[in-house]
Amino acid sequence: MKLDHRDREILRILQEDASHTVAELARRLDMSPPGLQKRLRKLQEGGVLLRQVALVDREAIDLDLLCIVQVTLAHHQPDAVDRFRQAMRSMPEVLECHMLTGEFDYLLKVVARNHHDLEAFLVERLTPVVGVDKIRTSIVLNEIKSSTALPILGDGAGRTAQRRPAAREASGRVATRDRDAIGGGDPQTAEEIG
Repeated sequence: MKLDHRDREILRILQEDASHTVAELARRLDMSPPGLQKRLRKLQEGGVLLRQVALVDREAIDLDLLCIVQVTLAHHQPDAVDRFRQAMRSMPEVLECHMLTGEFDYLLKVVARNHHDLEAFLVERLTPVVGVDKIRTSIVLNEIKSSTALPILGDGAGRTAQRRPAAREASGRVATRDRDAIGGGDPQTAEEIG
């Protein structure tokens, strides 16, 4: 789907703070609420807006360690890769899992309460996953930048936003907002795309 200037402005604002009501956001953008709702629906149906979440301060909930874990698999047969991916999806400590090129096969972003919990995760949960060959763990000392906002590029003439088929792999169910929140309409359940 092609994004125009107004769509990009909506995306910039929502990435800063998605808690605005449709009325507040429409006022800020100098749009009518129904016109804004139509654009939001188009962005959702087009796979540009995936979902809304609340960002939680991990240290406020006693998750003091943030770690980067690099994993190499012993074998790369499809069943071994699938088992590893399924195992990563089932571990709540794993915030992100990325398949890489280079020396390591996967990069994980992992949280833990303390060194003891990190050790338990690595030894009791990650190492036993069938196919894991090598693990390298680094503890983050200081987060210099942490953002969930994507850069919204210029006019993007000729570019189109497309759904990525691979994103469906991790799909689940997510409840959408109530009537006053972004997206408007009746409460509903929508399939999460990413």
